[in-house]
Amino acid sequence: MLLGFRTQLILNRKQTTLAAQHAGVARHAYNWGLEVCRQALENQQKLPTAIDLHKRLVAEVKKEHRWYYQVSKCAPQQALRNLEQALKRWRGGLGKFPRFKRKGVRDSFYLEGSIRTSGNRIKVPIFGWLRCAELLPVTTPKNVVVSLRAGHWYISFKYEAPTPQVEKTGEVVGVDLGIHHLATCSGGEVFPNPKPYRKAQRRLVRLQRRLSRKQKGSANRKKAVVQLGKAHKRVADIRQDNLHKLTTYLAKRYRVVVIEDLQVRNLLKNRKLAGSLSDCGFYELRTPSRYRERRQLEYKARLYGCQVVVADKFYPSSQLCSRCGHKQKMPLSERVFRCPCCGLGIDRDRNAALNLVRWYFECYLKRSTTPSSGERDACGDSSGGVVSLKLTTSHESWKQEESRDATGTEHSGSVC
Repeated sequence: MLLGFRTQLILNRKQTTLAAQHAGVARHAYNWGLEVCRQALENQQKLPTAIDLHKRLVAEVKKEHRWYYQVSKCAPQQALRNLEQALKRWRGGLGKFPRFKRKGVRDSFYLEGSIRTSGNRIKVPIFGWLRCAELLPVTTPKNVVVSLRAGHWYISFKYEAPTPQVEKTGEVVGVDLGIHHLATCSGGEVFPNPKPYRKAQRRLVRLQRRLSRKQKGSANRKKAVVQLGKAHKRVADIRQDNLHKLTTYLAKRYRVVVIEDLQVRNLLKNRKLAGSLSDCGFYELRTPSRYRERRQLEYKARLYGCQVVVADKFYPSSQLCSRCGHKQKMPLSERVFRCPCCGLGIDRDRNAALNLVRWYFECYLKRSTTPSSGERDACGDSSGGVVSLKLTTSHESWKQEESRDATGTEHSGSVC
């Protein structure tokens, strides 16, 4: 199985300057190609491909800018390929029209050729041997991507890793996502939400205020930009580490993980909860299949032999009683589910997780007896261990919860 590896580079001054030159050439080629494509659209002409753009780049641009020959040819070539992919996504309705790149904002470049690793060092074309912050896997990558983040350079590549053999201790688990508790499992496990952005908000505001007071173009402003970037990077790293621990635990321990089909983009439209929802990082758990890319839980499911089942987004897991099935409204201000029929009193998040397990068994039994052709495709191996089963429901059973109470205050817990 192909896995991605990313680590920090420890570069000297010469290597840092060379990396900045590569990133600058890649950025220049991307912006030049984007301008050519914009002119083609204005003149109602056919968009040039990456190959066409590269031929024009060699014939026109390299003659005027000799510094193109000081870096690897792979950097501008890959930049034009990335531009072509961005335009394809825009024409397919999967993204916005590409924008011009700015210096110092997501600088990166691509290298390929004779690459090998040895301990904590990696040898790449043009640069030679580069020292890394940690030991590298024993492999021979075909290509690498070097990127700048918060003043530090990072290198990433893919390598073939053997499938690990893990012993499963659980069968089926339902996972309900929330704000106060990041995840609540049907077995009773609760994963707290570290809320890194909220804890670092005062420091971020102070650093942003210092940056706004610096004179543009000054050395002190550049230092303030790097300092603010490091603070934001720390927040992102804490969130990423917490999500990795959660997804690894679920994929290694259980054979089947049932989660909700959260529409994160729609949830973020609630201005009362948008900040807290963004701080959770739900988008890292699973990306909708229409984007054709998988996030943490799904690629780890393929790695550790786990099956991820995505429940129907209209299934009202938080409104049903996990014991008798009685349905009632549950605003976010009520943290305990109390059933008037059977007298059950249980935490609302665990009740929702138990309902997800119940939904899984009901749907699995129905599909295993009389599967249709469409369901075979949805549940097949081509999905990479991810199954998306839909339960036939009416619009009356849609899962609709109040995002705020009568006072308009924000509440923690289940958001779906």
